[in-house]
Amino acid sequence: YRFLGKTGVKVSLLGVGGYHIGTIASPKEAVALIRTALNEGVNFLDNAWEYHDGQSEERMGKALQDGYRAKAFLMTKVCARDERGAMENLEDSLRRMKTDVIDLWQFHEVDFDNHPDMIFAKKGAIHAAIKAKEQGKIRFTGFTGHKSPRIHLKMLRMDFPWDAVQMPINILDAHYQSFAREVVPVLVERKIGVVAMKTAASGAIVRGTKVSAAECLRYAMSLPVSVVISGMDNKEMARRNIAATKAFKPMNEEEINDLLARVRDVAGDGRL
Repeated sequence: YRFLGKTGVKVSLLGVGGYHIGTIASPKEAVALIRTALNEGVNFLDNAWEYHDGQSEERMGKALQDGYRAKAFLMTKVCARDERGAMENLEDSLRRMKTDVIDLWQFHEVDFDNHPDMIFAKKGAIHAAIKAKEQGKIRFTGFTGHKSPRIHLKMLRMDFPWDAVQMPINILDAHYQSFAREVVPVLVERKIGVVAMKTAASGAIVRGTKVSAAECLRYAMSLPVSVVISGMDNKEMARRNIAATKAFKPMNEEEINDLLARVRDVAGDGRL
């Protein structure tokens, strides 16, 4: 477990990715996977308002019944950029996940130059976050993005006390528009929680290189992150990732440099 920035909350180093919860054929299996993870000590659950038209949140809501909500640090993401739409997203998420409070509410996919300006506009979504926290409907606030460290840094320059920020962290990122090099040090300095995702670049690293999924996971966990989100399709994959997390030992500098060198030739242009 690691602290989520300056929140004072400890979260599990491994987190359950919400998108993949909606890809599992059986809702019953999806619920079982989430509960397996929670029973094994994983407490960080990722989700988003838009995933599978709300199915991911609804499945997570079912999994959190029967006392399981108390085991979870629940995160979901808001897609709307305006205040009214964001509040509607939040009410949908609360209803679907059958809870009164979201532990971490994040602005989803802040990927384009105008997104920060939209969120912080006079009637922008940031005002929904402020009101929701005052109303006790959310505890902490963050944002996510997939494409540009520059846009992350623009969000971080806004006058707002962010609690967490989510971004791709993987061995390819280290060579191309790197979140790990450009954004993570800022977050560490400001004591903002670092939420890592895309550790295997949605499988592209494993398919396109000779690096294993386990090495990808260990690399991300060796950086100063609070939690690493992993998309898991079945309970066996969840058990493997949980076992790897429990046995985790940080890579040393030599191991990291060797791993990065193995993918330098395919990482430099960003195609993966």
